[in-house]
Amino acid sequence: MRRGLGALALVICAGPLAAGQKTYAGEEAAALRCANTLAFTAVALESSGGIGQLEKDVMLDITVRILVDHVSGTWRQKKAALRIVRDRRDVIETLDDFRRYANQCLAQFPIN
Repeated sequence: MRRGLGALALVICAGPLAAGQKTYAGEEAAALRCANTLAFTAVALESSGGIGQLEKDVMLDITVRILVDHVSGTWRQKKAALRIVRDRRDVIETLDDFRRYANQCLAQFPIN
């Protein structure tokens, strides 16, 4: 595993405590963190004029492909897990993650 996101020891329980609960750890948790980082940064950059709508849409499409290709579970479970990841990171931490790990995310979680 690579240093940084690959060594992430994040465990996420998505969904209600009854049926539908899903736990993510290791590579899947790292993929969720990458997806969150890319999506958040895309929206932040577009809203501040740093990138255009097309570039934002491409980054969001990459986020979806990471979730589809590298994270198990239902779409509802994945979205719930993303909310948890988002809530655990503040704006500065997320943007720092993007600067440090965006290239690693794309290499670690290829979309093609």
